[in-house]
Formats: sequence, C-alpha cells, structure tokens
Amino acid sequence: MAAAAGETQLYAKVSSKLKGHSRPSLLDPLLALGFPAHTALKALAATGRKTVEEASTWLHCHGNDPTLDDPIPQEYALFLCPTGPLLERLEEFWRESKRQCTKNRAHEVFPHVTLCEFFTCEDQKVERLYEALKRAGDRVLASFPATVPLVLHSSASYLGFFISDGPADTLREFATAFSTEAAVLADCSVKPCAKQLHLTLAHKFYPHHQRTLEQLARAIHPGQPCQWTAALFSRDMRFVHYQTLRALFQYRPQNADELLLSPGDYIFVDPTQQDEASEGWAIGTSQRTGCRGFLPENYTERASEADTWVKHRTYTFSLAMDLNSRKDGEAGGRRDGEFHPATPRSISSVQALQAVISRRSVLVIRHGERVDQVFGKSWLQQCSTPDGKYYRPDLNFPRCLPSRSGGLKGFELDPPLSSCGSFQARLAGDSLLDSGVRITAVFSSPALRCVQTARHILEELKLEKTVKIRIEPGIFEWTKWEASKASPSFMALAELREAGFSVDPDYRPAFPLCSLLPAESYAQYVDRCARSMERVLGACPPEPGTILIVSHSSALDSCTRPLLGLPPRDCGAFAQLVRKIPALGMCFCEENTEEGKWELASPPVRTLTHGANAAFNWRNWIPGS
Repeated sequence: MAAAAGETQLYAKVSSKLKGHSRPSLLDPLLALGFPAHTALKALAATGRKTVEEASTWLHCHGNDPTLDDPIPQEYALFLCPTGPLLERLEEFWRESKRQCTKNRAHEVFPHVTLCEFFTCEDQKVERLYEALKRAGDRVLASFPATVPLVLHSSASYLGFFISDGPADTLREFATAFSTEAAVLADCSVKPCAKQLHLTLAHKFYPHHQRTLEQLARAIHPGQPCQWTAALFSRDMRFVHYQTLRALFQYRPQNADELLLSPGDYIFVDPTQQDEASEGWAIGTSQRTGCRGFLPENYTERASEADTWVKHRTYTFSLAMDLNSRKDGEAGGRRDGEFHPATPRSISSVQALQAVISRRSVLVIRHGERVDQVFGKSWLQQCSTPDGKYYRPDLNFPRCLPSRSGGLKGFELDPPLSSCGSFQARLAGDSLLDSGVRITAVFSSPALRCVQTARHILEELKLEKTVKIRIEPGIFEWTKWEASKASPSFMALAELREAGFSVDPDYRPAFPLCSLLPAESYAQYVDRCARSMERVLGACPPEPGTILIVSHSSALDSCTRPLLGLPPRDCGAFAQLVRKIPALGMCFCEENTEEGKWELASPPVRTLTHGANAAFNWRNWIPGS
C-alpha cells in the first residue's frame, strides 16, 4: 500500500509539472495498461519519450530485468549536429577514412560538436529538459550565425574543424542558456563545454595515416550548405566504459545462464569481468531486455557505444529564414520531437520552405513483373542454349543476365525482371521524379528483381550516382512461400557491384542472409519485418524526406503495420490481401510528428494498370494451316 501511495504521489507531481503543455501525456496510457508509474517513466526516458507503443514494448521486453525497479536515471548530453550536404560529406569522409586508414576513435560517434558534457536527469523531469532546450534555442535564435565557419586543424593524433571565436561565442551562450534553464526547470546540473569548440574528424590514429586523412579532409569543403541542429542524446550510465557488441544472428539459449540473442541486439560487455566465461564466450547484458548471461562471441561484432544512445529532442536553427522579418512574440513550432523556429511568410526560397514543412515518410513498393510470372517455372529452359548460355527467345525476356556464381542455374529461384518489369520500374521512377518526392535512402530486398527495380527507379530520379541501394535481407518475402526448402540464395554484393548495381557495402542489415530461415512461420516472418523496419529507420537520420523500400507484395503489409502501431493481420487475411497487389503496387506512410505516430497517406504517384498480352505465333496465319 505504501509503495502504491508513493507512486500515486510521484505521478501527481509529474502531472502538475507538465500541466499547460499541448502534447498529450504519454504516461496516462501506460498507467492505464497497469504499469507502475516509476517503471513507466523509466521506459519513456529510455525510449526518448516518442510513443506509448515504444515505451510499452520496452517494458514488456524488460519484464525479467532485475534492475527494472532500480532508480537509475539516464545520462544526457547536448550536441550540435550538422545536417544536409555538409553531413553527407562528413559521412563520406567517415567511410573513406575507415576504409583507407582503419577505424579510429572518431568513428565511435557521429559527426557533432559537444556543447554540454553528460549529466543526469531524473526520469520524471525529462519533459522539462525538453522545455529547457526550446527556451535556450529561442533565446539565441536571432543571433545564430548564418554560417558556422570551420577551420581545419591537424596534429599527430587529432584532425578536425575548430569553430572560430565569433560563432563559438554564440554557441557557448546557447549552451549556458540551456544549462541555466535545465537547472531551473529540471533541477539538473549541466556543465557547458569549456574547451575549444570543435568537430572531430579523426582521433588517436596511426601517425603514418595523418597525410592521407588530411587529404580526405580537404575534400569536405566546410562551406557546404548546412542547417545546424542541437540534439539531446541519452545513454545508460552503467555501461559507459563497457565494450558494445551487436548480435548478427539469432541465438536461442541452451542453458539457463545463457542470453537470448536476436539480430541487431546490443550487448554491453565488461572486459574486466570475463574470467568466468569459457573461450569463445562472453558474459554481457542485453540492452533490449536488461538480462545478463553468457553469449557466443562469434554471433556478434564490435559496435560503437553511440549506436546505443537514444535521441530525444532537437532544436533546428533555421538558416533559410530572414531573421530580421521574424515578428516579436512568434512562437516556435514542434515536429517529431524537434523544435523548429516559426517560419515567416517572406522566405527567400521555395525549396527552403519545402525543406522546413515536409515530413519524413516511407514508400514501400513491390518489384516489377518477374520473368517467371510470364513464362512459367520452365522459363530458364526456354532461354538456355545446349551449352548453357543465355539467349532471348521473346522480347519480354531480359536483354541479358548478369554474371553470378552457379551460372544460369542461380536464376532459377532468384529470377530477374522481364523487359516489361523493367519498363514498369522506369515508369514509376519517372512519375516519382515529376511528383517532386525527395528520396533520402533506398533499401531493397536481396532478390534480384527488387534490386533491379530499385536501380531503374533511381536512374529515372537521376540519383543512381548519389544514393546507394542498401540490401536488407530482413524485408525479403515470407520464405514459406518460396519453392525451395533450403535457405534463399542471392547474388553477393560483389557480384551486384560487378554487374553495375550501386549497392552500399557499408550497410549492416538487421538480418544477414545466413540468418534467413527456410519455411519460417508467419510469426517469425512478421517479427523479422518489424525488426528490419526498426533498423531501416534507425539507419536514416530523422529528417524530412522519403525512405524508399523496394520489396515484395507481402512487404506492403508486413513493413507498414509495425510503423502504424498495428498488430499483424490474421495469416489467412494476410495471404488473401497481398495476392491482389500488382507490380509496382505502393504503400505510403507519413510521420505525424504532432501526434507522435505514423499514418497511411495517398502515394505520391498513381497506380499502374495494364492488361494481359497473349503470345503471338505468326505461323498460325499461314494459309491452309
């Protein structure tokens, strides 16, 4: 009874603190589900206070977490993060420096300028911390520099950009304002960064790599257009000095003291506490469940600590607006947990206006017509010569086939698009170009027909040289529907690149190819798609734009329902629905940041309808036949 009374008093204090906020309480629905107030607040803080669904899922996953009731707050930090073209150049530098000079300390964290060091905030006061961010941003908005000059600095162990005194003073003013507001509103002790403000490019690298790193850095051109965003991140303070591992494959415990692993799980491992683990094994704590146990090391890979950080709220300093025309008393708007200054009518660029008001969205597209859909299961025999070479017996067969291990036989269970399928994909891409949709990332099933569809769309969008296709096996078709009883076999990334496909070699999928199970259950399939969508969204910055997913008819349902917060359909209803989806069928979801949810919306282009076309044999017209 005493514990229940204490929780009620805590909830009452939190509710009174949050009165007057326009955002609906995220705590009430969790309390209605029967979760105690202190654990509900802990879940909200651990998930960035985004949605009730995320917090509820976190609580269910942590049902066996022995530390669930411990009053351990998150640690928070305030960073200034670049976006847009400058971020793209920085990320390119990250990739190239890692490829040419191996990994260094800078690769552990995303590009950023540290404004305030890590500090703690009680779970029930996190919402007030967001208010502190908004107030501090509004205070310095008018004086925020139109550009932030970055000056390259290099030494034997450090490479990065320094921020010159004028703009740096404004950033320090912002950090100090946030520190003051956080102390008043959230009772937090925040220490603004006292060092020279800088954006690190490389740190603690081998001395003989310095010259190569400098050459790569000079290609960045720090004057690239950029909207700077102040972002609040949090981390679990218990695991700051631990190693971070990422699970690559599913592992089901064989003993009670072993840890369940799912692809994409992060595991915290203390290097000083591994004496009790056998060779090839480690003992760690799962971020997803909070449980501790033994795990096989060869099922994991090293990850960066920042991969486990949670992004909370951001404040974007809009450089597209004329600050002199900002009216006194104009309030800032908030979208997707971000605080954006209100934009005046007299904006200088229509493109800048579109960038400010557009939403983040996901467009799921089914691949184009596949060749075996037209010519049947024996299509490969129809286009093979006696010596095993490919020829084109009909115009709807592809003009040629890419080289792959196993020769033509490899296409039997991984068929290409037909000629009409390629035309359909190009037609869709051309229509997307006309619609003005801004594609920011492309993910594809590893099936050849999907990768081909993605390439044709990108070619029509004129993005084939700037946007790489990320292969995600987790969004492949339900394997129960595949003809083979073995695990699916696809073209390797090297083979795709050799064939001219611009695929991303650095993307780490949620489900590696080797983890796809043959004839999986429906529950396994929908869970795979849900986890893959988490990885897809996590791999993309939360900026306005459209994430394109090219997959199979089933993906239009299985990849969108997790976004919409809906449970999986009944298996029979699912099968009936997806069989009706035509080639290039589309499903479009938009993020409604005001309400903290995703919604279905009308796709940006119209549907593609076409009729059947029977084969024609001219011999039937010979007189007398």
